[in-house]
Amino acid sequence: MPIATKPQVVVIGGGFAGMACVRGLRKSNVEIKLIDRRNFHLFQPLLYQVASGGLSPANIAAPLRSVFRRQKNVQVLMGDVVGFDVPNRRVLLDDSTSISFDYLVVATGSHHHYFGRDAEWEPLAPGLKTIEDATEIRRRILTAFEAAEVTEDCELRKALLTFVIVGGGPTGVEMAGSICELAHQSMKNDFRAIDPALARVILVENSKLVLDKYHESLSLTAARDLKTLGAEVWNETRLLEMAKDHVIVKKSGQELRIDTHTVIWAAGVQGSKLGKLLSDALGEPMLLDRGGRVAVNSQCSLVSQPNIFVAGDLAAFSTADGKTLPGVAPVAIQQGEFLGKFLAKTVAGSRPSQPFLYWDKGNMATIGRSRAVVESGKIRLTGKLAWLAWLFIHIVYLARFENRILVLFQWFWNYVTRNRTARLITQTENQEPHRKAT
Repeated sequence: MPIATKPQVVVIGGGFAGMACVRGLRKSNVEIKLIDRRNFHLFQPLLYQVASGGLSPANIAAPLRSVFRRQKNVQVLMGDVVGFDVPNRRVLLDDSTSISFDYLVVATGSHHHYFGRDAEWEPLAPGLKTIEDATEIRRRILTAFEAAEVTEDCELRKALLTFVIVGGGPTGVEMAGSICELAHQSMKNDFRAIDPALARVILVENSKLVLDKYHESLSLTAARDLKTLGAEVWNETRLLEMAKDHVIVKKSGQELRIDTHTVIWAAGVQGSKLGKLLSDALGEPMLLDRGGRVAVNSQCSLVSQPNIFVAGDLAAFSTADGKTLPGVAPVAIQQGEFLGKFLAKTVAGSRPSQPFLYWDKGNMATIGRSRAVVESGKIRLTGKLAWLAWLFIHIVYLARFENRILVLFQWFWNYVTRNRTARLITQTENQEPHRKAT
């Protein structure tokens, strides 16, 4: 192989942070290797719309090669990283090859965390991090309605039409609202033996409020909107056990059983496995926090390895007041942009010293049609105005122009018709469908 003459920058992860970093290096005299186990960038904030049939997967995903086709200093590689050779500055891939680096950016995000019950609960309650997660949740939701249509067992039908969402953050709230609208609006005339509007949607949250990171008034508005849509909001309720046909929760000091065949996980997340691999490679177990995230300094690099950077959901970045930045898209985007500029100046020889400063532009969550909450500093919006702001922001941050047009048209059509055209069961399950033999 020819000897590299330009600084080698390896970016692992084609999410928000990775993409922003690569774009920030577009004018730099470097060679970039962008590695991802998938060949596309995924707009995760809209996964719940795929899960509820509002959008198709292609609407919110963009091929990485297409995104960077005009950036000549980038080579996109599809591969799975299995380790790091830090002394020799190499990234190890699952095909036994390795890639050398002068600067390494690890931005592989996070995955579901079931609080020590992963092996038991993950097969029963999928989370929402990947396209496969979204289509599996969509399959389970739609299959539950289909099975309820054919069963003659009233108790089984009731259980099939009961949907439990664990976690009252933005994902849980958005998912609960979407299922309610799916049942009450999109499918209200589609069945003959059942009334989809009788579906029971239960949002289980351990805190006193849903969206507990928001201002209390917005949390209360979100809960009220969910109840208006038909959801049940169970605050100060903790999940104890989960089985194929029921869950056990503790509410107001009492253990309650909820018969259900569809549970959706929107509670805990932890850093991706690459955090552990990086920690092992460095021999620094204290590098990881309780959530599996990698501790970084004020410039998003490792204290012991200033040429290795971690960004996005995988980074445990502490602010001046001692708080750790949340694993949300705005943080990942800003850290990626910072690293792009930082590395561009570094390879140009200017040795930048400025720290990463996060600009908190606020939080937003949509509950349903013309229902959302937005918080930005002292500005708090609810209702249709907040919903329009939510729509605009999400359209702007989609990766490609084509995606923006497709999503905008689909949302317009869904709004006018109250229909969700992507209600497709595209996966199968090995086990028998939920129906009573006749």
